[in-house]
Amino acid sequence: MFAYTGGYTTPDRDGRGDGINAFRVDPATGAWAHLQTVGGLENPALFVLTRDQTRLYAVHGARGLLSAFRVDRVSGRLGLINQADCGGRNPVDLALDPSERFLVVANYGTGAVAVVPLAADGALLAVSQAHVLEGVPGPDPVQQASSHPHAVIFDPSGEYVIVPDKGFDRTFLFRFLGGRLVPTAQGSVASAAGAAPRHAVFHPALPVLYVNNELDSTVTVFDWADGAAFERQVVSSRPVGAAGKNTTAEIAVAGDGRYLYVSNRGDDSIARFGVAADGGLSFVEATGTGGLRPRFFAVAPGGRVLYAANQDSDTICGFAVDAVSGALSATGFAVAVGSPSAISFVSPA
Repeated sequence: MFAYTGGYTTPDRDGRGDGINAFRVDPATGAWAHLQTVGGLENPALFVLTRDQTRLYAVHGARGLLSAFRVDRVSGRLGLINQADCGGRNPVDLALDPSERFLVVANYGTGAVAVVPLAADGALLAVSQAHVLEGVPGPDPVQQASSHPHAVIFDPSGEYVIVPDKGFDRTFLFRFLGGRLVPTAQGSVASAAGAAPRHAVFHPALPVLYVNNELDSTVTVFDWADGAAFERQVVSSRPVGAAGKNTTAEIAVAGDGRYLYVSNRGDDSIARFGVAADGGLSFVEATGTGGLRPRFFAVAPGGRVLYAANQDSDTICGFAVDAVSGALSATGFAVAVGSPSAISFVSPA
């Protein structure tokens, strides 16, 4: 298996990274051996892969660029295809449509969601649509002064696009038709004032959408039906009695759908929730990530290891995932990566 890491590289983002790094992961020991550094990149902050894992796309945080790379599944090395304008400022997330002919990009800095067509060879083409989000800023004058779309995902059918907006305390909903974003009849669903929706994920088998809220450290459970979301539950990502400042960052559901994980920055932990038969959540525990400010985490293929990207301590740490309980336990694995914020895995050809 190959692992690709990205993160922040520029002083304006307190970056200490050096680009995208590729590693070979030993299947027996789990050790990572460095293969390549793709330098000369500013803030390659998050990735998405094509289904066949031969193309990798990256956003460049606090900039206005996207990058496309070829993935050599024999050597593990990346080759740049091209770079293109993202149709806004500070792109923070991106998703491929089911046809893999379009990227949808969340431009945090300009409050817009862009559509970027792709050429047959995977190259990025010019932006074909930039949809500006409209709404009312939340109560936090610093974090919510304007629209800040922080994620973009497709629903399991591939027909709808979900965009949590941290600035407007809303999650926007679109149908994706003919390569264009079209607001649904519902249009958006509100969160509590000051909650700041950040990232989202669907349950692998149930019609349930989960959105983690950055500023109030909660997770909202939505029932999902025909492109519409209906709030059912809000659960804290922190243990009872937790004190001090905290914000959530990443969210993921176990492949079997029995557990959900959310990273806490401040508490510097991964919260684990039990998932009921109807998709409802119950907080179980929080496990320290072995570093500071876990902006991102990823579960490796097979679901047995979770890797936490500790942005402020420049480490990626490994945790074994118990196959029955979903509990996390430190493996002792750690690799030095400057200001990490992205991890993607590719199976060798």
